[in-house]
Amino acid sequence: MQSPLVFVPTELERGFIAPVMAAACGPAVRVELCGFGPVVAAARAAGLLAERRPDRVLLVGIAGRYGERLAIGRAYCFERVACHGIGAGSGDAFLSAATMGWMQWPGDAAGATAAIGDELPCASGPLPAVSRAGLLLSGCAASAGDADVRSRRALWPDAVAEDMEGFAVAAACRLAGVPLDIVRGISNTAGDRDTSRWQIEAAARAAAELATAILGDRP
Repeated sequence: MQSPLVFVPTELERGFIAPVMAAACGPAVRVELCGFGPVVAAARAAGLLAERRPDRVLLVGIAGRYGERLAIGRAYCFERVACHGIGAGSGDAFLSAATMGWMQWPGDAAGATAAIGDELPCASGPLPAVSRAGLLLSGCAASAGDADVRSRRALWPDAVAEDMEGFAVAAACRLAGVPLDIVRGISNTAGDRDTSRWQIEAAARAAAELATAILGDRP
């Protein structure tokens, strides 16, 4: 029988997330590290998808918000995820792959796997509006300051938060034909690198609780 698989990027996040999910879900749900950043996350996710063959995947962790629409210390399930950094140039001059006419994956001849551009949808189910968010932006590096945030939001005006692994795991799941939910707790405002102001534990625990609720509400 297939079972869900939960990916968490780092041991720090897993230390807060795994106990909450284990207490609620028991051994039926496996919590695995996917690794930090898009390269390892994509490779690790692809390997575990092939090995475990889950019926669904959740990516659970923390993220930085853009603006104040999302609350720090709360968690959200994202409906879409986009990729920032694959293309040409940097800063305000950045051009995404799709903008230049390149698909990251062209799709296959049999049509089993659709093309992958700069953005992918995520599974979305019957969640209350307060727990849903729109576009998550994934990059190879977090925003280092306000200039990075302004540049990224100019290119992706619908983005409400940023992470580093979401698009990578979404691409691996698309290629494997497995539905994905991305649940991120908001630990900080993007561009703020003073971690003393971050609410990592509260954000991670909120993400674990929302992920548990999603697993409980969907078959």
